[in-house]
Formats: sequence, C-alpha cells, structure tokens
Amino acid sequence: MSLFEVKDVDRRVYEQELRDFLPDEMIDIHTHVWLSKYRPEKPLAPGEVKRAVTWPSLVARDNSVEDLIETYKLMFPGKKVTPMIFSSTKKATQAACNAYIRECMEKTGFPGLYYSSPDQSAEEVKRHILAGGYLGTKSYLELAPAYIPEAEIRIFDFFPKHQLAMLDEMGAIVMLHIPRHGRLKDPVNLQQMIEFKREFPRIRLIIAHIGRAYTKNDVGNAFETLAAAPDLMYDFCANTCEYAMTKLLEAVGPEHVMFGSDMPILRMRTRRIEENNTYINLVPPGLYGDPKQDSHLREVSPEEGEKITFFMYEEILAFKRAATTVGLTKDEVKMCFYDNARKLIDSARRDIYGI
Repeated sequence: MSLFEVKDVDRRVYEQELRDFLPDEMIDIHTHVWLSKYRPEKPLAPGEVKRAVTWPSLVARDNSVEDLIETYKLMFPGKKVTPMIFSSTKKATQAACNAYIRECMEKTGFPGLYYSSPDQSAEEVKRHILAGGYLGTKSYLELAPAYIPEAEIRIFDFFPKHQLAMLDEMGAIVMLHIPRHGRLKDPVNLQQMIEFKREFPRIRLIIAHIGRAYTKNDVGNAFETLAAAPDLMYDFCANTCEYAMTKLLEAVGPEHVMFGSDMPILRMRTRRIEENNTYINLVPPGLYGDPKQDSHLREVSPEEGEKITFFMYEEILAFKRAATTVGLTKDEVKMCFYDNARKLIDSARRDIYGI
C-alpha cells in the first residue's frame, strides 16, 4: 500500500508544470524526521499555553526516514532528492529524537542537525554534535523558558549566545525559525538577525520559511533592513507567498535562496490564500478533522477539494512564478534547488570535521 495517494490532478501538475522546471538532482534543506514512539503527544498541562499552531500535526503522525524517501519517490518521479534532516521535539523527548536522527544519518548518509535546547551548555551541545556527525543545530521557540510569554520570545531565548559562540568557532549550520507575531518584519527579529550575524559571522545561518513571511503584509521593509547582513541564507519551505519569494530573490539574488519542504507537512493537500493579513489553508472536506481546531484551516466544497494538490507542489509553483518574474535562468533555478545547499553542507562538513 502506498504511503499516500497520488491523484490525476497531482500528476498533471507535476508533468505539465514542475518536472521540466526542476533540476534532476535536488537538496531539501529543511525536513523533520521522527517516530511517534519517541515523541508521544501529551495534553497541555493546566495553565500551559501552546506556542505553535495545530494544523501541521494533522498531516502525519510521524515521519520515518523511510517515509521521507518514499515521499520523494511519489512526488518527484525521475528526480534524486537528498534531505537535510532534524527532529521536532520538546525537552522531555530531545535525547530520543536526536538519537533517531543520528541513526537515520548513519543508515542513509543524509546530512543532519542536532536539535538543541537553550538550557544546555555549549560544551554539551558541541559534544553531541561531534559524537553524532551533525553539521549544526536546530531549535525552536517552544523551548524558550516557560515564563516568557509566547508573543515576547526573542531569538536569543532559544539560541543563547553561549551556544552560538561555540557554533561560530565550529563554522556550524544554524536553522532559525524566527519567533514573534510580526514575523519577518518584526523590528526585534530584524535587529537580532543582524546582531546574530555580526557577533557570530562564521555561523552558516539559514532563515527558515523566508522568516515566516507567509503573506505580503509579513514582508514590510525587512529586506532593506537585512541588507546589513548580506551573507544570510534563506529557505522558502512551507511558504506559497509569491510576493515574499519575489522580493527575496530581488533583494539577495538566487545565491542566497534554498529549497526546503518542512516535511512531512508538505504532504498536506492544500491551497493557501491570504485573508486579513494572515494565511488560510484551504483543504478538502473531512481530510484533517474539524477545521475549527485551527484558525488557519478552512474546508472547501467536495468539488473544489478534488482540484487541490499537494502543499509541496503549491510551494514550488509559487517559486516558479517568482522565478519567472525576476527572470531566473535554468542554472539559477538549479542554484536554489541544489547548488547552494550542496555548497553550504560541504563547507560546513569541511570546517567541522576537516573532510
């Protein structure tokens, strides 16, 4: 039995719009791999506030490395896709989830990141990175100290500077999912991203999701401000905002842009729209439970639902439109889907391990 169904609508989109646009070899710089037995879902404790949206957890209960490989085979026939893998975890399950990533890296040869927690010493994080063969770290705002209100979390609350100084010495990769409701245009985020690169210039910093600029309103004057940090890298995973992608390419050029998927959530069937300066994921009826559980979900009619393809394809279609607008060549598209990530991974491995 197939992991998920590939429908005629999906085949049409891939064959008519994407196969020739995409290079034969791709690197997916942003993927989550975990097993549910290592990351059991628990209800919130009394008084605990959820610091993340609900809808991504509705797509897949877990995402083994075998499922990830199968996903690429189903979605990208005729292409070779190599992911950079890391977990998605809370403090209580950090050790088990990181151990599984290490196991997957050893089994497949895929590059991976260690999922760090801000309460760890620099020495502990470094020890885990070197022992596991990781190329750097990923962390998340949920791991910031519990006393900080979700809307007030800052970058250095979950990536503390004592860890960053060590990662800078290593020349490691850091995958940064920025916090705060203002997203990319938030002035605190912008100043801290610039501060991050000024203080730790050897860190290979990736701004995930184009800084969570999922709508036109999220962009603001961010790219003008971030011109002060010209060596930032950006992935456009889980994003379908053509405007943000176009502004990104215009501002930094294809040399600083990378394809990412945020797997497994891009297995979702959805078409994203903007409404009242936020995003809405339109989904087929009944596929992801009660849409009232998350304000970003909305069901469409059964007829409309049959026309909805994968989130993965919608993301790449948006990037294709942006690439057309700015006039990217085929070689520059390949840069975004393969060359930039290959260079980043190889250079980090060379600096950290001398190979």
